[in-house]
Amino acid sequence: QVQLVESGGGLVQPGGSLRLSCAASGIIFRIYVMGWYRQAPGKQRELVATISSGGSPSYADSAKGRFTISRDNVKNTVYLQMNSLKPEDTAVYYCSARSTMYGSNWGQGTQVTVSS
Repeated sequence: QVQLVESGGGLVQPGGSLRLSCAASGIIFRIYVMGWYRQAPGKQRELVATISSGGSPSYADSAKGRFTISRDNVKNTVYLQMNSLKPEDTAVYYCSARSTMYGSNWGQGTQVTVSS
């Protein structure tokens, strides 16, 4: 049974910070590309950041310089540190896990709201 469980979302003021966590089970975590996506109301789901099995990160332009993705292969957890948050960052954030051999999986999502 594959499970991806996100946590850490909430309400934060503009300029504030949040750290999202995604705990994975039921997969060989160390071989998966992990990622964070988000979906705002009325918008399609979009890529925020990915991290390779070897720890190499990649970011959407909107996230560069503000967000940091990391992974812990002992805890089977991927993180997204979000700084300097803006109202346009408001969305449901989803954790993803992808392998060319075993396919992809999604978490249930966690709400991030940036508002004063």
